[in-house]
Parts: sequence; C-alpha cells; structure tokens
Amino acid sequence: MPNPLSFDPIDEAGRQWRKHWGAASAPPMMAVTSMMRAQQIILARLNAALEPHRLSFPRYEALMLLYFSREGELPLGKMGARLQVHPTSVTSLIDGLEGLGYVVRSAHPTDRRTTLATITEPGRETAAKATEDLNAIRFGTEPLSRTDVTVITDVLHELRRAAGDFVEPE
Repeated sequence: MPNPLSFDPIDEAGRQWRKHWGAASAPPMMAVTSMMRAQQIILARLNAALEPHRLSFPRYEALMLLYFSREGELPLGKMGARLQVHPTSVTSLIDGLEGLGYVVRSAHPTDRRTTLATITEPGRETAAKATEDLNAIRFGTEPLSRTDVTVITDVLHELRRAAGDFVEPE
C-alpha cells in the first residue's frame, strides 16, 4: 500500500462536489467513491493472503464454486453465470486453475457443445487452506465489526436487488 495521504481525498472531493454541484449530490458521490476505494483495499488484502496458494481472488471464487458444487464439476457457461462474468473470463480463470493442477477440463458426456471444469484433489486441498487463511483475516474486513459487515451486506443487497442483479425467492 502506498503511504497514507495527510487528508481524506473523499472528504475533499465531497467538499469540492458540494461547492460545484450542490449539497444533495455530494453524499451519493462520496458513498460510491468510498465503496470503490474499499473494494481496492479489500481486494489487495485478499490477493495478498491468497498469493501463497498461487491464487487471485477471482481464481479463488471459481475454485470455491467447484468446491461447493454437488459433483465438484460445472459447465463453464454455468460458472460464468454464477460468477457473473463474461465467458472469456471463465476460460481464463479455468486456464489458470488448470495450469496449477487445481482443475481439469473435460467434454460434457451428453452435450458436445459443453465443457466441464472439475476440481482436483490438490484443488480441494488448496481451496480449504486458502479459505482458512481468508477466514483468519475476516476476508479483509477488519477493523469492521460483525454488525458493520452485516449492515453493509444488507444495504448492498438492496442496491443489487433493485438493480435486477437477482430475484428474491418468494
């Protein structure tokens, strides 16, 4: 991480925003900017914890998706939908995991157009160890309390739901 600034740049942006665009528009801009910066901080923490396992957070997410699947395998298309990423990104993630020996790729037994990714035993072991490491750092959320994390999750859940990110079960 670079050296800390002697001022909060988001507060300064808020001051400037209020001056040029009015008081009402500053809080949303500040909230979004804060979320984006927090995402950068947390992602850096996660990637640092995953580095000994030769994983990035996106590779970890893909590996865990396979780890939690019933059979330890999923079609690449289904992985893309669940990870909410472009098919090219899934291919790249699986290429990387395959190169590490954590995943193998195979043809679907009944659908020639579908490729499956299957977690290997080294992949399962790595997923478990990496998860222990991430749990040990509370997924990079310190110094936030459990209540803070729950409130953030609930607030962002509402934003995602309203954006059509998912449909609530009835």
